[in-house]
Formats: sequence, C-alpha cells, structure tokens
Amino acid sequence: MDEDRDDGLDGLDGRGGYDPAFLGVDVPLPVPTDGAGLVELAYEHFTVLLRPDRRLAAATAVGIDGASLRDVPRGDDWRLDPRVPAEHQADDALYRRNDLDRGHLVRRRDPVWGEEAVARRANADTFHFTNAAPQHAGFNQSKELWVGLEDHLLEHAAAYDRRLVVLTGPVLAPDDPVHRGVGVPLRFWKVAAALDGEGALTSTAYVLDQSPLVEDLPRALRAAQERGDPPPLGPFRTFQVPVAQVAALTALDLGPLPAADLLPVPAGLRDRADVPWVPLGSYGDVVLRR
Repeated sequence: MDEDRDDGLDGLDGRGGYDPAFLGVDVPLPVPTDGAGLVELAYEHFTVLLRPDRRLAAATAVGIDGASLRDVPRGDDWRLDPRVPAEHQADDALYRRNDLDRGHLVRRRDPVWGEEAVARRANADTFHFTNAAPQHAGFNQSKELWVGLEDHLLEHAAAYDRRLVVLTGPVLAPDDPVHRGVGVPLRFWKVAAALDGEGALTSTAYVLDQSPLVEDLPRALRAAQERGDPPPLGPFRTFQVPVAQVAALTALDLGPLPAADLLPVPAGLRDRADVPWVPLGSYGDVVLRR
C-alpha cells in the first residue's frame, strides 16, 4: 500500500458516522416524509443516506470541528461501498468520457479532523461513490462560492466553538434527465447549523442550481438523451433559501433546523417558507441574522 493509501481502509466496520449530538444539541439525520427507502451508511465523522432506486445519496450529514482540521494527502481513489450492492451505486461509468464531475457531497476536507489516523480514514471515506453526485465540470465564481460556504460559516462561528454541522444532498426530482441509467440532479442543497453565542441553535440553507438556461429545456434534454450525451447543464447559480423550502424540495424532515433559520421574514410575509430565494454573488450576501 502506498503512502497516500495508508488510511486504514481494510474495512468499514466500526465507523461511527455522523454524531447527532455533535453541537451539544440534537440535530438528527434527515428523515424522508414521502416513504422513500434510504440506506444509512456510516463513515468517519459523516453519514450518507443512500437512495438505492436513484443510485445516489438523498442526503449526507457531517460534523466539522474547525479547531482541529488537518491537512492530509488528498488521493483520488474513488471506490464502491462494499456494504451495499454495486447496482445501487452510480459508479465511474456515469462520469467517464463526458463533462460530468464526481462532485463530493460531503466536502473532502470537512470530516478530516482529529488524530492523524482518524483524519486519514475520513479523507479516504469521502471518495466512496455513495458520496458523489454528477455536477457539470465547468468551474466558475458561483461554484467556487458554493464550495467555500463551509469555510465562510466556520469563520462566522469562530468566536464560539468553531463547530458546524452540514447536511448536503441533491434534489432528486422525478423528472431529472437520465444519463447512463442515472437521473442527473439539476439542483443541490446544503443546510448548515451551529450554535450562537448564547448556545442557541442556528441554521442557514443554500441551493446550487445547474439547470440549463435554455428556452426549450425538455427538447434540449430529449435531444441529449437521444445522442447518448450527458444532459445540458447551465451556469452554476447559488442561492440562500429558507430551510423550510429545502425540506419541501427534498421531502425530508429536517428536525429542528427550519425553526432555527437565520433568514429573516420580510414584512408582509407569513413565515420563512414564503421568503424568496436570495441570489449570492459573494459571501457578503449571506444573511446570518434573524
């Protein structure tokens, strides 16, 4: 085994997974409200909720200890999870010879904290196909904004205990375009939770939209499928959205997080579920106050 693979991956038995009490208050794993069957897969410091019929995760959850993050060799050794059948996972066949990236759901560096051996296991664990979803390979400012949201929110929490819980997943819509037998999500979501200075739970939610900006989207999707091409994907657009709207989009019960949302309710609206999406052009656009 080479140095980069010195990660303890002789098996996944004993992985603790996401800790719902990581923040000191209970933030449970999401629960489907539409009866979808999910498989819970525990890794080092994070958990994936796999939806076998879509061959992708419906949600992931990770606890990030910003005070003890480590730098370890990245590696790039994607692998199947041996605990579930291979046909329930979207493997490298989905991503080969096209413009689809294997997008980490749990960001590679987020669970990489603690003792060196533990951090290495966490790093390697993020390279399971169960933690990937197809994203357009193009990288622009909005995608960079999305990738760095955890860092921005950790900095915001630095005055407290620098701990953050992040739930992430694709919006698995029934009409997602299909490529090589896998529905390609057009939107992704992220909900972050932390404690404020008084120990109260706070949350914020975000959506990354890679829907193509074309007038006749159904025709463009059909044409791509007939050619055997991946679906056309558009420029990345990032929004801050009400946590309640993420729960509705995903058919997931997000426990106490909708009630802890920091996105304020403008005058004249009933509640946060009615708040319009806030387009983000920079981290300065993120609203972190009620």
